[in-house]
Amino acid sequence: MARPLAKSPFVLLALGLLILACPAGLTEDDDPKALNQQVNQLIEQEKYQEAIPIAQRALEVAKRVRGPQRAETAVALNDLGFLYKKIGDYAKAVALYQEALRICQEILGPEHPAMAVGLNNLAGLYWETHEYAKAEPLYQEALRIRQKVLGSENPDTASSLDNLALLYLDMHEYAKAEPLLQEALRIRQKVLSSEHPDTAQSFNNLASLYWTMGEYAKAEPLYQEALRIRQKVLGSEHLDTATSLSSLAALYRAIGEYAKAEPLYQEALRIFRKVLGEEHPDTAYSLNNLAVLYWGMGEYVKAEPLFQEALRIFRKVLGEEHPDAAYSLNDLAGLYLDMGEYAKAEPLYQEALRIRQKVLGSEHPDTATSLNDLAALYRAIGEYAKAEPL
Repeated sequence: MARPLAKSPFVLLALGLLILACPAGLTEDDDPKALNQQVNQLIEQEKYQEAIPIAQRALEVAKRVRGPQRAETAVALNDLGFLYKKIGDYAKAVALYQEALRICQEILGPEHPAMAVGLNNLAGLYWETHEYAKAEPLYQEALRIRQKVLGSENPDTASSLDNLALLYLDMHEYAKAEPLLQEALRIRQKVLSSEHPDTAQSFNNLASLYWTMGEYAKAEPLYQEALRIRQKVLGSEHLDTATSLSSLAALYRAIGEYAKAEPLYQEALRIFRKVLGEEHPDTAYSLNNLAVLYWGMGEYVKAEPLFQEALRIFRKVLGEEHPDAAYSLNDLAGLYLDMGEYAKAEPLYQEALRIRQKVLGSEHPDTATSLNDLAALYRAIGEYAKAEPL
Protein backbone atom coordinates (compact mmCIF):
# COMPACT_ATOMS: atom_id res chain seq x y z
CA MET A 1 0.00 0.00 0.00
CA ALA A 2 1.08 3.60 -0.49
CA ARG A 3 2.53 5.47 2.42
CA PRO A 4 2.66 9.20 3.07
CA LEU A 5 5.97 10.81 2.42
CA ALA A 6 8.25 10.70 5.40
CA LYS A 7 8.48 14.37 6.22
CA SER A 8 10.18 14.36 9.59
CA PRO A 9 11.98 17.69 9.85
CA PHE A 10 15.31 17.53 11.64
CA VAL A 11 15.08 19.57 14.83
CA LEU A 12 18.25 20.25 16.74
CA LEU A 13 18.01 19.63 20.45
CA ALA A 14 20.21 22.73 20.63
CA LEU A 15 17.11 24.90 20.36
CA GLY A 16 17.12 26.97 23.50
CA LEU A 17 20.49 25.65 24.62
CA LEU A 18 23.51 27.87 25.13
CA ILE A 19 26.31 26.74 22.81
CA LEU A 20 29.60 28.10 24.08
CA ALA A 21 32.43 29.32 21.88
CA CYS A 22 35.09 26.77 21.04
CA PRO A 23 38.19 26.99 23.23
CA ALA A 24 41.19 28.46 21.46
CA GLY A 25 43.78 26.06 20.14
CA LEU A 26 41.46 23.23 19.10
CA THR A 27 41.93 21.79 15.62
CA GLU A 28 38.87 21.27 13.45
CA ASP A 29 38.96 17.53 14.23
CA ASP A 30 38.75 18.38 17.94
CA ASP A 31 36.22 21.20 17.66
CA PRO A 32 32.75 19.93 18.67
CA LYS A 33 31.04 22.87 17.01
CA ALA A 34 32.85 22.35 13.68
CA LEU A 35 32.13 18.62 13.74
CA ASN A 36 28.44 19.27 14.46
CA GLN A 37 28.33 21.68 11.52
CA GLN A 38 29.73 18.93 9.26
CA VAL A 39 27.10 16.52 10.55
CA ASN A 40 24.29 19.01 10.00
CA GLN A 41 25.44 19.69 6.43
CA LEU A 42 25.39 15.97 5.66
CA ILE A 43 21.96 15.64 7.27
CA GLU A 44 20.64 18.42 5.05
CA GLN A 45 22.04 16.49 2.07
CA GLU A 46 20.49 13.28 3.54
CA LYS A 47 23.86 11.52 3.47
CA TYR A 48 23.11 9.68 6.69
CA GLN A 49 25.58 6.79 6.44
CA GLU A 50 28.38 9.22 5.61
CA ALA A 51 27.46 11.40 8.58
CA ILE A 52 27.50 8.66 11.22
CA PRO A 53 31.29 8.36 11.78
CA ILE A 54 31.59 12.16 11.96
CA ALA A 55 28.72 12.30 14.45
CA GLN A 56 30.40 9.58 16.52
CA ARG A 57 33.60 11.63 16.51
CA ALA A 58 31.63 14.77 17.46
CA LEU A 59 30.12 12.96 20.45
CA GLU A 60 33.48 11.61 21.56
CA VAL A 61 35.11 15.05 21.32
CA ALA A 62 32.19 16.82 23.00
CA LYS A 63 32.41 14.48 25.99
CA ARG A 64 36.17 14.98 26.24
CA VAL A 65 36.32 18.74 25.57
CA ARG A 66 33.05 19.89 27.11
CA GLY A 67 32.26 17.11 29.54
CA PRO A 68 29.55 14.44 29.57
CA GLN A 69 26.88 16.68 31.14
CA ARG A 70 27.09 19.70 28.84
CA ALA A 71 24.83 21.17 26.16
CA GLU A 72 27.08 20.30 23.22
CA THR A 73 27.21 16.68 24.36
CA ALA A 74 23.41 16.60 24.36
CA VAL A 75 23.38 18.05 20.84
CA ALA A 76 25.91 15.44 19.65
CA LEU A 77 23.87 12.63 21.22
CA ASN A 78 20.74 13.93 19.53
CA ASP A 79 22.43 14.22 16.13
CA LEU A 80 23.75 10.68 16.29
CA GLY A 81 20.39 9.39 17.47
CA PHE A 82 18.68 11.08 14.54
CA LEU A 83 21.10 9.43 12.10
CA TYR A 84 20.52 5.96 13.53
CA LYS A 85 16.78 6.58 13.33
CA LYS A 86 17.08 7.52 9.65
CA ILE A 87 18.94 4.32 8.79
CA GLY A 88 16.47 2.22 10.78
CA ASP A 89 18.71 1.31 13.75
CA TYR A 90 16.07 2.17 16.33
CA ALA A 91 17.67 0.48 19.33
CA LYS A 92 20.75 2.70 19.09
CA ALA A 93 18.65 5.78 18.36
CA VAL A 94 16.41 5.44 21.40
CA ALA A 95 19.36 5.07 23.79
CA LEU A 96 20.99 8.22 22.40
CA TYR A 97 17.77 10.24 22.50
CA GLN A 98 17.15 9.16 26.09
CA GLU A 99 20.63 10.20 27.16
CA ALA A 100 20.32 13.58 25.41
CA LEU A 101 17.00 14.16 27.15
CA ARG A 102 18.46 13.23 30.55
CA ILE A 103 21.32 15.73 30.13
CA CYS A 104 18.91 18.41 28.93
CA GLN A 105 16.74 17.95 32.00
CA GLU A 106 19.72 18.01 34.34
CA ILE A 107 21.26 21.21 33.01
CA LEU A 108 18.09 23.15 32.10
CA GLY A 109 15.35 21.78 34.30
CA PRO A 110 12.22 19.74 33.53
CA GLU A 111 10.16 22.60 32.06
CA HIS A 112 12.62 24.34 29.75
CA PRO A 113 11.35 24.69 26.15
CA ALA A 114 14.30 22.61 24.94
CA MET A 115 12.91 19.72 26.98
CA ALA A 116 9.82 19.78 24.78
CA VAL A 117 12.05 19.38 21.71
CA GLY A 118 13.82 16.38 23.24
CA LEU A 119 10.54 14.82 24.33
CA ASN A 120 9.14 15.25 20.83
CA ASN A 121 12.22 13.62 19.27
CA LEU A 122 11.98 10.56 21.52
CA ALA A 123 8.21 10.34 21.13
CA GLY A 124 8.59 10.51 17.35
CA LEU A 125 10.96 7.57 17.43
CA TYR A 126 8.54 5.50 19.52
CA TRP A 127 5.75 6.48 17.14
CA GLU A 128 7.79 5.31 14.16
CA THR A 129 8.32 1.92 15.85
CA HIS A 130 4.61 1.72 16.75
CA GLU A 131 5.29 1.92 20.49
CA TYR A 132 2.30 4.17 21.03
CA ALA A 133 2.05 3.65 24.76
CA LYS A 134 5.55 5.08 25.13
CA ALA A 135 5.06 7.92 22.66
CA GLU A 136 1.78 9.29 24.04
CA PRO A 137 2.95 10.48 27.50
CA LEU A 138 6.04 12.09 25.97
CA TYR A 139 3.97 14.08 23.47
CA GLN A 140 1.54 15.01 26.25
CA GLU A 141 4.38 16.27 28.44
CA ALA A 142 5.89 18.28 25.60
CA LEU A 143 2.49 19.88 25.00
CA ARG A 144 2.08 20.65 28.72
CA ILE A 145 5.50 22.35 28.87
CA ARG A 146 4.81 24.49 25.83
CA GLN A 147 1.35 25.49 27.00
CA LYS A 148 2.74 26.50 30.39
CA VAL A 149 5.97 28.17 29.30
CA LEU A 150 5.14 29.53 25.84
CA GLY A 151 1.40 29.99 26.13
CA SER A 152 -1.68 28.34 24.66
CA GLU A 153 -1.51 30.25 21.36
CA ASN A 154 2.17 29.87 20.49
CA PRO A 155 3.13 28.25 17.14
CA ASP A 156 5.26 25.66 18.99
CA THR A 157 2.22 24.79 21.08
CA ALA A 158 0.30 24.26 17.84
CA SER A 159 3.08 21.93 16.67
CA SER A 160 2.74 19.88 19.86
CA LEU A 161 -1.02 19.68 19.38
CA ASP A 162 -0.33 18.39 15.86
CA ASN A 163 2.16 15.78 17.04
CA LEU A 164 -0.19 14.34 19.64
CA ALA A 165 -3.14 14.43 17.25
CA LEU A 166 -1.27 12.62 14.49
CA LEU A 167 -0.24 9.95 16.97
CA TYR A 168 -3.91 9.48 17.86
CA LEU A 169 -4.71 9.33 14.16
CA ASP A 170 -2.25 6.47 13.75
CA MET A 171 -3.82 4.79 16.78
CA HIS A 172 -7.28 5.19 15.17
CA GLU A 173 -8.43 7.32 18.10
CA TYR A 174 -10.12 9.84 15.85
CA ALA A 175 -12.27 11.45 18.53
CA LYS A 176 -9.10 12.45 20.38
CA ALA A 177 -7.28 13.62 17.27
CA GLU A 178 -9.94 15.89 15.74
CA PRO A 179 -10.18 18.62 18.42
CA LEU A 180 -6.38 18.83 18.67
CA LEU A 181 -6.00 19.31 14.93
CA GLN A 182 -8.79 21.86 14.87
CA GLU A 183 -7.17 23.80 17.72
CA ALA A 184 -3.77 23.74 16.00
CA LEU A 185 -5.39 25.13 12.84
CA ARG A 186 -7.17 27.86 14.83
CA ILE A 187 -3.91 28.94 16.51
CA ARG A 188 -2.01 29.09 13.26
CA GLN A 189 -4.70 31.02 11.45
CA LYS A 190 -4.80 33.53 14.31
CA VAL A 191 -1.09 33.85 15.07
CA LEU A 192 0.54 33.16 11.70
CA SER A 193 -2.19 34.11 9.17
CA SER A 194 -4.55 32.11 6.98
CA GLU A 195 -1.96 31.66 4.23
CA HIS A 196 1.11 30.70 6.22
CA PRO A 197 2.87 27.44 5.25
CA ASP A 198 2.22 26.05 8.75
CA THR A 199 -1.47 26.82 8.33
CA ALA A 200 -1.35 24.82 5.11
CA GLN A 201 0.17 21.97 7.09
CA SER A 202 -2.76 22.15 9.51
CA PHE A 203 -5.25 21.97 6.65
CA ASN A 204 -3.34 18.95 5.31
CA ASN A 205 -3.30 17.19 8.69
CA LEU A 206 -7.01 17.72 9.31
CA ALA A 207 -7.75 16.49 5.81
CA SER A 208 -5.71 13.35 6.51
CA LEU A 209 -7.86 12.67 9.57
CA TYR A 210 -11.09 12.95 7.60
CA TRP A 211 -9.65 10.83 4.79
CA THR A 212 -8.73 8.09 7.26
CA MET A 213 -12.23 8.31 8.76
CA GLY A 214 -13.70 7.86 5.28
CA GLU A 215 -15.18 11.39 5.31
CA TYR A 216 -13.87 12.20 1.85
CA ALA A 217 -16.24 15.14 1.29
CA LYS A 218 -14.69 16.89 4.30
CA ALA A 219 -11.13 15.97 3.36
CA GLU A 220 -11.13 17.14 -0.27
CA PRO A 221 -11.59 20.94 0.26
CA LEU A 222 -8.99 20.91 3.05
CA TYR A 223 -6.41 19.19 0.84
CA GLN A 224 -7.26 21.61 -1.95
CA GLU A 225 -6.81 24.61 0.36
CA ALA A 226 -3.46 23.32 1.59
CA LEU A 227 -2.34 22.90 -2.02
CA ARG A 228 -3.57 26.39 -2.96
CA ILE A 229 -1.68 28.02 -0.09
CA ARG A 230 1.52 26.16 -0.85
CA GLN A 231 1.39 26.94 -4.56
CA LYS A 232 0.79 30.63 -3.79
CA VAL A 233 3.23 31.08 -0.90
CA LEU A 234 5.95 28.52 -1.61
CA GLY A 235 5.71 28.14 -5.37
CA SER A 236 4.64 25.47 -7.81
CA GLU A 237 7.88 23.48 -7.49
CA HIS A 238 8.34 23.47 -3.73
CA LEU A 239 8.62 20.11 -1.96
CA ASP A 240 5.64 20.88 0.28
CA THR A 241 3.62 21.62 -2.85
CA ALA A 242 4.62 18.20 -4.16
CA THR A 243 3.51 16.66 -0.86
CA SER A 244 0.11 18.37 -1.18
CA LEU A 245 -0.23 17.08 -4.74
CA SER A 246 0.50 13.57 -3.49
CA SER A 247 -1.98 13.87 -0.63
CA LEU A 248 -4.81 15.05 -2.88
CA ALA A 249 -3.93 12.35 -5.41
CA ALA A 250 -4.10 9.70 -2.69
CA LEU A 251 -7.60 10.89 -1.78
CA TYR A 252 -8.73 10.63 -5.39
CA ARG A 253 -7.17 7.19 -5.64
CA ALA A 254 -9.04 6.09 -2.51
CA ILE A 255 -12.39 7.10 -3.98
CA GLY A 256 -11.62 5.59 -7.37
CA GLU A 257 -11.14 8.85 -9.28
CA TYR A 258 -8.01 7.63 -11.00
CA ALA A 259 -8.18 10.17 -13.82
CA LYS A 260 -7.86 12.97 -11.25
CA ALA A 261 -5.17 11.20 -9.24
CA GLU A 262 -2.77 10.32 -12.06
CA PRO A 263 -1.70 13.85 -13.18
CA LEU A 264 -1.28 14.93 -9.55
CA TYR A 265 1.00 11.99 -8.78
CA GLN A 266 2.91 12.58 -12.00
CA GLU A 267 3.42 16.28 -11.21
CA ALA A 268 4.56 15.46 -7.66
CA LEU A 269 7.07 12.96 -9.04
CA ARG A 270 8.36 15.53 -11.52
CA ILE A 271 8.95 18.02 -8.69
CA PHE A 272 10.73 15.51 -6.47
CA ARG A 273 12.97 14.45 -9.34
CA LYS A 274 13.79 18.04 -10.24
CA VAL A 275 14.38 19.33 -6.72
CA LEU A 276 15.83 16.27 -4.97
CA GLY A 277 17.24 14.20 -7.80
CA GLU A 278 16.57 10.77 -9.25
CA GLU A 279 17.92 8.81 -6.28
CA HIS A 280 16.41 10.54 -3.27
CA PRO A 281 14.17 8.55 -0.85
CA ASP A 282 11.28 10.98 -1.38
CA THR A 283 11.57 10.42 -5.12
CA ALA A 284 11.32 6.71 -4.40
CA TYR A 285 8.19 7.24 -2.29
CA SER A 286 6.68 9.22 -5.14
CA LEU A 287 7.50 6.47 -7.64
CA ASN A 288 5.90 3.99 -5.27
CA ASN A 289 2.74 6.11 -4.95
CA LEU A 290 2.29 6.29 -8.71
CA ALA A 291 2.96 2.56 -8.97
CA VAL A 292 0.25 1.84 -6.39
CA LEU A 293 -2.19 3.90 -8.47
CA TYR A 294 -1.40 1.92 -11.62
CA TRP A 295 -1.62 -1.30 -9.62
CA GLY A 296 -5.11 -0.34 -8.46
CA MET A 297 -6.06 0.50 -12.04
CA GLY A 298 -4.89 -2.93 -13.18
CA GLU A 299 -2.13 -1.38 -15.31
CA TYR A 300 0.52 -3.79 -14.13
CA VAL A 301 2.92 -3.08 -16.99
CA LYS A 302 3.13 0.57 -15.88
CA ALA A 303 3.33 -0.27 -12.18
CA GLU A 304 6.11 -2.87 -12.27
CA PRO A 305 9.07 -0.68 -13.42
CA LEU A 306 8.06 2.05 -10.97
CA PHE A 307 8.03 -0.37 -8.05
CA GLN A 308 11.36 -1.81 -9.19
CA GLU A 309 12.96 1.63 -9.45
CA ALA A 310 11.66 2.65 -6.01
CA LEU A 311 13.11 -0.52 -4.51
CA ARG A 312 16.47 0.07 -6.20
CA ILE A 313 16.65 3.60 -4.76
CA PHE A 314 15.69 2.53 -1.24
CA ARG A 315 18.32 -0.22 -1.27
CA LYS A 316 21.05 2.04 -2.65
CA VAL A 317 20.35 5.12 -0.53
CA LEU A 318 18.97 3.68 2.72
CA GLY A 319 20.51 0.22 2.72
CA GLU A 320 19.45 -3.34 1.88
CA GLU A 321 17.82 -3.91 5.26
CA HIS A 322 16.07 -0.59 5.85
CA PRO A 323 12.36 -0.86 6.77
CA ASP A 324 11.43 1.19 3.69
CA ALA A 325 13.18 -1.37 1.50
CA ALA A 326 10.98 -4.00 3.15
CA TYR A 327 7.87 -1.94 2.34
CA SER A 328 8.98 -1.71 -1.26
CA LEU A 329 9.68 -5.43 -1.49
CA ASN A 330 6.24 -6.14 -0.07
CA ASP A 331 4.52 -3.84 -2.57
CA LEU A 332 6.31 -5.37 -5.54
CA ALA A 333 5.51 -8.85 -4.26
CA GLY A 334 1.84 -7.87 -3.96
CA LEU A 335 1.83 -6.74 -7.56
CA TYR A 336 3.29 -10.07 -8.70
CA LEU A 337 0.71 -11.91 -6.58
CA ASP A 338 -2.11 -10.08 -8.36
CA MET A 339 -0.42 -10.81 -11.70
CA GLY A 340 -0.31 -14.52 -10.83
CA GLU A 341 3.49 -14.54 -10.97
CA TYR A 342 3.83 -16.47 -7.74
CA ALA A 343 7.45 -17.55 -8.27
CA LYS A 344 8.47 -13.88 -8.40
CA ALA A 345 6.34 -12.90 -5.43
CA GLU A 346 7.50 -15.54 -2.94
CA PRO A 347 11.19 -14.54 -2.52
CA LEU A 348 10.22 -10.87 -2.23
CA TYR A 349 7.68 -11.57 0.51
CA GLN A 350 10.24 -13.78 2.27
CA GLU A 351 12.92 -11.10 2.11
CA ALA A 352 10.54 -8.41 3.40
CA LEU A 353 9.61 -10.69 6.30
CA ARG A 354 13.27 -11.42 7.08
CA ILE A 355 14.15 -7.71 7.19
CA ARG A 356 11.20 -6.84 9.39
CA GLN A 357 11.88 -9.66 11.82
CA LYS A 358 15.53 -8.61 12.05
CA VAL A 359 15.13 -4.83 12.15
CA LEU A 360 11.71 -4.28 13.68
CA GLY A 361 11.35 -7.43 15.76
CA SER A 362 9.13 -10.50 15.71
CA GLU A 363 6.11 -8.76 17.24
CA HIS A 364 6.02 -5.53 15.23
CA PRO A 365 2.79 -4.80 13.27
CA ASP A 366 4.72 -4.66 9.99
CA THR A 367 6.15 -8.10 10.71
CA ALA A 368 2.59 -9.34 11.19
CA THR A 369 1.66 -7.81 7.84
CA SER A 370 4.50 -9.69 6.16
CA LEU A 371 3.46 -12.96 7.77
CA ASN A 372 -0.10 -12.42 6.58
CA ASP A 373 0.94 -11.50 3.05
CA LEU A 374 3.21 -14.50 2.67
CA ALA A 375 0.41 -16.71 4.00
CA ALA A 376 -1.94 -15.22 1.40
CA LEU A 377 0.52 -16.21 -1.32
CA TYR A 378 0.71 -19.80 -0.05
CA ARG A 379 -3.08 -19.92 0.18
CA ALA A 380 -3.33 -18.71 -3.43
CA ILE A 381 -1.09 -21.53 -4.65
CA GLY A 382 -2.78 -24.15 -2.46
CA GLU A 383 0.07 -24.67 0.01
CA TYR A 384 -2.24 -24.55 3.01
CA ALA A 385 0.17 -26.26 5.38
CA LYS A 386 2.62 -23.37 4.89
CA ALA A 387 -0.06 -20.71 5.11
CA GLU A 388 -1.76 -21.75 8.34
CA PRO A 389 1.10 -21.19 10.86
CA LEU A 390 1.94 -17.83 9.26
